[in-house]
Amino acid sequence: MNESKLLNTKLKTILAVLIIYVICFAFRALEYFVIRTDQTFFGEAFIHKLIGIGLMIAAIFVFRYRFEDVGFKTGKSFLDILKGLAFGIIVFIIAYGVEIIILAASNNLKAVELYVTAYSVDGGEQAKHTEFIFFVIYVIGNIINVLMEEGVFRGLFQKMLSDKYKFLIAGIIASVLFGVWHIMAPLRSLIDGNNKSVGGFIGESAMLIGTSALVGFKFAMMGKLTGNLYMGMGDHFVNNTIVNILHVINKEDEADNLTVIRISIAQSVSFTAVLIWFIIDAIRKKKAANQIPAEQQ
Repeated sequence: MNESKLLNTKLKTILAVLIIYVICFAFRALEYFVIRTDQTFFGEAFIHKLIGIGLMIAAIFVFRYRFEDVGFKTGKSFLDILKGLAFGIIVFIIAYGVEIIILAASNNLKAVELYVTAYSVDGGEQAKHTEFIFFVIYVIGNIINVLMEEGVFRGLFQKMLSDKYKFLIAGIIASVLFGVWHIMAPLRSLIDGNNKSVGGFIGESAMLIGTSALVGFKFAMMGKLTGNLYMGMGDHFVNNTIVNILHVINKEDEADNLTVIRISIAQSVSFTAVLIWFIIDAIRKKKAANQIPAEQQ
């Protein structure tokens, strides 16, 4: 294939990815700005994610992939999910530990509480819910979220892009899209008047997009290392769930004042650990390849 045709196929691949992304993003905007499911007692915008799962499945058939091709492999799925859950829990034990130590050292720690923050059934103000049903709803919502985001961004998009680009480029493109995916909450906050500063919106959005893109690339590296999506799914589930059900309360009865520090520590430790794993694996593979006799290569 000459350079002109190769460039053309690469551009078509990016265009196909962007078309799917824009459709998913449009449904996301519809739910955030019109339906606002996350502002009901469900506490989670899950409708557009169910649609995203449907679009992913449709794209798999349209592009003649197998589910294994996009990371849904059979075999050790349960084990890799457990590894992801364990990895995420360990990282957040470290993060919560640092947060608790900071508050305790300043004599400002009151309690650590387990509850779900969600809107009441009649659409009223948010409240603390310890009823089992709210935990069930929250867990189901996050399972849907993980299936959609990992399936689309680290599964479908990564596969489509990796067919034409090296892993690094494919991962960066998919991760940037994943970062922009998270602009919806600060955008709605600005439009609704909750965030009255455009500068504040720009700063919050930039931080959120950058952080989400790095987290997305971490999940992409996990997928490359394990050969499937499952460990990333387990870690992703912990990331989304634990900070919204396990709350640190200070003596002024304020919850999670140091959430930014907690999440920063968790994601820094997590990304660094996976990056080191990725580099070590790449070195090991390179050494193994160099040891193969030339006639066997």
